[in-house]
Amino acid sequence: MTQGLFDADLGGGVLKKRVALPGQGKRGGARTIVATKLADRWFFMYGFSRNERANIDKDELKVLQEMAKELLAFDDRQIAVALSAGEMVEVCNGNDKT
Repeated sequence: MTQGLFDADLGGGVLKKRVALPGQGKRGGARTIVATKLADRWFFMYGFSRNERANIDKDELKVLQEMAKELLAFDDRQIAVALSAGEMVEVCNGNDKT
């Protein structure tokens, strides 16, 4: 995704990416919604299966954009506090040394 491999820029720091599921491919797979500035911070905000729903609606997008704005404004201390309080969970890709 850092190289522009996402399916839609929904505005306000919100991106959508199709994810293939075993036996379903990308079209029938899942959708992920993330907040990012395409830099070092990525926040997974929402995921859904294509067979559960087709997309998010305008009202949901507005809420996700507001949420992205808040998340992307967090500094390192605020993220550390949210992580320690269990309000946020860190997802690592296996390449992290920590």
